[in-house]
Amino acid sequence: MNKKHCCLDSYKFLHLSLHEQYIKYCKPMKYKASTPNERASKGNASENPSFKYFQIPGICTETFWIIERVLDGDSLIVKEEFGKDTKEIRLYGLDAPEVHLSRKMREDEAKSRIPAGLLLQYGLMSLDYVLQIAPPGTRITILTERKNQLDFWLRQLAYVILPSGECLNELLIANGWAKASHSYYCSMNAEYQSLNFHAKLNKNGIYLHTNIF
Repeated sequence: MNKKHCCLDSYKFLHLSLHEQYIKYCKPMKYKASTPNERASKGNASENPSFKYFQIPGICTETFWIIERVLDGDSLIVKEEFGKDTKEIRLYGLDAPEVHLSRKMREDEAKSRIPAGLLLQYGLMSLDYVLQIAPPGTRITILTERKNQLDFWLRQLAYVILPSGECLNELLIANGWAKASHSYYCSMNAEYQSLNFHAKLNKNGIYLHTNIF
């Protein structure tokens, strides 16, 4: 991509509202992904892909939660299905690009040397992927490691298990819509790094456009 053209596109992008950014860059995108409920009906209970997560030592299980809002590719607002409590959770073992211009966005820009405008586009792609496979209203199970429960901002860290039995964290990394991260330790870090390597090798998701983000 021509560097001058890239910077011009990034400048224009930064001056769009979040809604305009979403419509312009995300709405036309289609993923080969069925809804969580469709995958659940096809799944085999004896081959539950999330079984390994329930075997993590000291894992805490919370059932009957629903996704209320998707904030970005690694953060969700969830609510009790049969109660009034809500909370924000941060997904273990990964980092997705930001969807707002922020201090972290500037830090990511400096580390990756990718213009903020492009990072925002990648963030919206990641957000859109989550909205398609785990939209608001999706029933989930939350798993949290007892020794690593909170992030720096006191948000609960979690693995999110979908109705299909798949883990949202794992899907994001394997499909290239978030990168594996050691920012907050979890028992799946080594496996997530391996998934990240193969996602990059196969140019999945964001890695179709860049080798680093």
